Amino acid sequence: MFFVGCGPGDPELITVKAKKLVQKADVLVYSGSLIPEQVLKMCKNGKKHDASRLVREEIFEILHKNAKKGRLVVRLHDGDPSIYGAIREQIDALEKEGVESQVVPGVTAFLASAAALGTQLTLPGVTQTIIITRAESRTKVPKREKISELARHKATMVFYLSVHLVSKLAKEAVAGGYKKTTPVAVVYMASRKDQKIIIGTLENIAKKVSDEGITRTAIVIIGDVIKPGKYEYSRLYDKEFSHGYRSRRKK
Repeated sequence: MFFVGCGPGDPELITVKAKKLVQKADVLVYSGSLIPEQVLKMCKNGKKHDASRLVREEIFEILHKNAKKGRLVVRLHDGDPSIYGAIREQIDALEKEGVESQVVPGVTAFLASAAALGTQLTLPGVTQTIIITRAESRTKVPKREKISELARHKATMVFYLSVHLVSKLAKEAVAGGYKKTTPVAVVYMASRKDQKIIIGTLENIAKKVSDEGITRTAIVIIGDVIKPGKYEYSRLYDKEFSHGYRSRRKK
């Protein structure tokens, strides 16, 4: 069986491999609240199960029972299965029953958000680090991963599942060392037709998000890469920089 990422929402951003598996699937278990209808329609003959209506044990029973019968089973996730996808517990449970699985990666929402912003999340002279995390709510995070602790790096920070807590995360980011004027981008429904982009700072982003009524399905990105002032050019294409494919060019 396969754990498959179908991308952030634009049906054209599903990978070729993922599309083929969805088309051939005998059984498709999908995240009903997030998978686009156009992607679900790719599975023409398979039996579909909406996982948003099921609990862990019910999902496992469907996966296990059908995989044991030799059917092509696809557990379809939005974005990429490895990011907040809860696949580890499913894979472990299946392995205990002798069912092997493979993971097929997908384009994740923070990459679609960066594309929507027309920016890169690492810039020479600004930051070479991306921190992907979430704000603490019902799901707890270790003390060392509190926003105020991670913010000390002043890297690019990407938040999943946190836009409803944007006021809290902005305050904690400032407490950790970011300036109040640090740029923030919120991308709602990245890559989809109803995509919306909100740009602000740590000081005003909460009000802007509230004014737009956005409470879910959005990525929050904090960092100077959003609106860079000064940055360095990449050395990779510098005429004075040598590497395995090109020698330094003399002045």
